[in-house]
Amino acid sequence: MPAPAVPCVALLLWLALPAGAGVARLDDSSSPRAQVGTDFRRAQPVDGIRFDLPFGRIDYRLATAPYIGRRARIFYVIPAAIPGLRSPAGMQLQWRSHGAFASASGRPGDRVPVWIGTVATAWMTESFELTLRLDPRELRLPPGASLRFESIFEIETLP
Repeated sequence: MPAPAVPCVALLLWLALPAGAGVARLDDSSSPRAQVGTDFRRAQPVDGIRFDLPFGRIDYRLATAPYIGRRARIFYVIPAAIPGLRSPAGMQLQWRSHGAFASASGRPGDRVPVWIGTVATAWMTESFELTLRLDPRELRLPPGASLRFESIFEIETLP
């Protein structure tokens, strides 16, 4: 019986990665506020169903010392599982950058590229103006509970 093709394909894909490429979570523990929580009293209707929740400015401080002098890409990663949210289609996170990172949007489970370049400093600071667009039909929260999640940043080193 022939060997399965899947392991061979996976090996070929792994070998196709650039030498030295790697992905790691960036340490943002010195950021003033990493976890985002909702306040539904600030909801703004968008259409007959969805609404926006503005969070205001969120500041991030990313430890990039191990990558100084290296070319890299940085991603904003939205967690796939958010307690109280039935489906990723029920939430879209939008951000406007106040620095060098790209403004963009994503849904739960997305890994969105926000920066590419050569890391020059031990710390990268960035601010996002965050807004959640929610479809209440996809929410299942206990009364009085808020929708809470923590997005992370990942760095991918490039050759």
